[in-house]
Amino acid sequence: MTGASSGIGRASALAFAAAGCRLVLAARSREDLELVADACRARGAPVRVVPADLARPESLGAVADTAVAAFGGIDVWVDTAAVMAYGRFEDVPADVFEQVVRTDLLGPAAVARVALHRFRAQGHGVLIFGGSLLGTIATPYMSGYVTSKWGLRGLVRVLRQETRDAPDIHVCLVAPGAVDTPIYRNAANFAGRIGRPPPPVAAPSTVARAIVECAGHPRATVNVGWTNRFIRFGFVALPGVYDALVGPLMRLGGLSRETVAPHRGNVFEPLPPALPGGGGATGRGGPGSSPPRSRSVLRRYLPSARRRAVGSAETHRPAAP
Repeated sequence: MTGASSGIGRASALAFAAAGCRLVLAARSREDLELVADACRARGAPVRVVPADLARPESLGAVADTAVAAFGGIDVWVDTAAVMAYGRFEDVPADVFEQVVRTDLLGPAAVARVALHRFRAQGHGVLIFGGSLLGTIATPYMSGYVTSKWGLRGLVRVLRQETRDAPDIHVCLVAPGAVDTPIYRNAANFAGRIGRPPPPVAAPSTVARAIVECAGHPRATVNVGWTNRFIRFGFVALPGVYDALVGPLMRLGGLSRETVAPHRGNVFEPLPPALPGGGGATGRGGPGSSPPRSRSVLRRYLPSARRRAVGSAETHRPAAP
């Protein structure tokens, strides 16, 4: 799991751990990873930790090598790593914009390159990317993130086309709307106001549940959030109305009243951990939040759930979608 140190990645790690999977957790901060690993081990999961940075693709080989050495292979690779920058396009420094795209788009491409090589060699595997509603619509003040998520959606579609010759290899996209994670507060900011998830806001455990279900029963795209389809409809069917409203709505719901001086957030380096659980933007996804009840889901679709691993290839394949 790349991006396992907070937010959706942390919630997914806890969900897989509760389901009896073996885990290899990767993110930039070893300190944050160890906190998540301890929580997973408390749920009975064998865990390995590998610091890695999607903006440095050469670090990803160690993630795959650790999974193979420790658990025999990789059944499922989940990538939810992402960074964000707020501000008008012309106000965001070029190197910040480029680093967001490098992490959020070129990073997943690097993950896919390593994962698919392993999957081809072993004949199976499920690759799940964390997408976003913002990969199907556009909002102001988040140009790097929106660009990356649109690109990721295109990449995933191409990878599906290119793996049609391998029916036991699946490439999936789990695309939520707003989620209560630390990414908004940790983002680089050149907008003058701290970002926040616009309502309605899902809990990370809700997205984690969708990811675990997708691992056991792969689907091409899983949308999380009941309002997503209505927002997409407005974007496609009423573009003039949408574009007139999205700016004011973003300033109202997507930017808080808290002012902030320009800063680069965690775009280039991880921030020191503030909370043991990587608390979210509204406090619902932090310490004490429970993982989703995913064991029954994995048992339904993966009959040997306790022997399978996120990072192990020792058991049979998930059911075809």
